[in-house]
Amino acid sequence: MLKKKVLFFGDFGVDDIVATIYSYYTEEIEIVGFVADYGNISKEDALRNIYFLQNKFGITNIPVISGAVSALTGDLPNYFPEIHGVAGLGSIIPEDSESNNGPVSENFYKVVEIVNQYKGELTIYCAGRLTSLATVFVLYPETMKHLKDIYIMGGAFTVPGNVTPLAEANFHGDPYAANIVLQMAPMKVYIIPLDVTMYAIFTPAMINRLNDYYQNQEDKVGLLIKPMVDYYYDFYKKNYPAISGSPLHDLLAIWSITEQSEISFKQVPIKVSVNKGVTIGQSAGDFRDSPDKESWPVHNVALQFNYNVFIKQVFNAFLSSPKERQ
Repeated sequence: MLKKKVLFFGDFGVDDIVATIYSYYTEEIEIVGFVADYGNISKEDALRNIYFLQNKFGITNIPVISGAVSALTGDLPNYFPEIHGVAGLGSIIPEDSESNNGPVSENFYKVVEIVNQYKGELTIYCAGRLTSLATVFVLYPETMKHLKDIYIMGGAFTVPGNVTPLAEANFHGDPYAANIVLQMAPMKVYIIPLDVTMYAIFTPAMINRLNDYYQNQEDKVGLLIKPMVDYYYDFYKKNYPAISGSPLHDLLAIWSITEQSEISFKQVPIKVSVNKGVTIGQSAGDFRDSPDKESWPVHNVALQFNYNVFIKQVFNAFLSSPKERQ
C-alpha cells in the first residue's frame, strides 16, 4: 500500500497527539513533517510535545517546524488546560530529559522545502488554528499550487460551536486565517467539522481495551493514550453529562485522509465570519438546493461518516504489532 505523504499542522494537545499516534500505527499515512502552532496550548508547548512524542517513538528524522504564536486578528490566544492538561497531554507532564531538543529555531521556510520535495503528492492536514497555513498561502501562493490535497478539522455548520454558540475553536481562533485558506487554496479543501467529529466517540471501555493490549505488549507509545483521553473525557463528562465517551475530533479528521475511510462530503460555498461580536468565527455554508447560491469559495464539507468502519479501522491500526509497522 502506498502511504499518503502528510504535512501535519497542529497545536498538539490531546486529540492532535492521538491523531499523531494513529499516523504512526497506520500503514496508510506517512508524516513527512510537523508544524507546531499555538492553539489549545502555546506554540512552545506544542513543540515540546512533538519532541516528547518523537523521543517515545524513537523517530527523530521527521522535521519539526516552528509555527505561529498568535492569530492574524491581533488577539492574544486563550489556552485550555482544563481540557488538554497543563502540558497539553492530559495528566502527563513530560520531564525535561524526555522532551528537550535544544533551543527552538524559527525554521518556517522548511514548509516550502517540504512542499517542493513532494510536489504533486503532498497532503496538508491542519488540526489547529489556521494562522500558519494562511501565512504560507500569503507568502508562497505559487508553491502551494503543487499540493495534492488539503484537509482541515474545523468549523460547525449545522451544529452549535464549542467555544461560542456559533463558532468552533479552530475557526474562531483565527477567522481571518480561515478565510485566507478558503479563498487562496488552489483546490477544493476537505473540511471535517464538529458536525461529524462530535460523533467520533471513544468510550472508556474502548480506551481500556487498548491500554490492556499495550500493557501486554509493553508498548510505551500506546500507553500514552489512556492517561490523555481519560483526562479529556473528564472534561467532556462534566460539561456534557450524557456523553458516552471522548470525541476524538482530530483522529476522525486524519482518518478521513485514508483510502479506506467512509466519509461523505458535499461541495458548498463557505465563508467564515470575521465580524466582532457573537458571530465571530462562525462558519457558514450555503447548503440550499437552489442554483442561486452565494458566490463564496466552494469546498468539500463532511456531513456524515460510517462510525462502525471508523472504529474498526482505527482499532485495527492501533492493535497492529511493531513488526507490522516496520
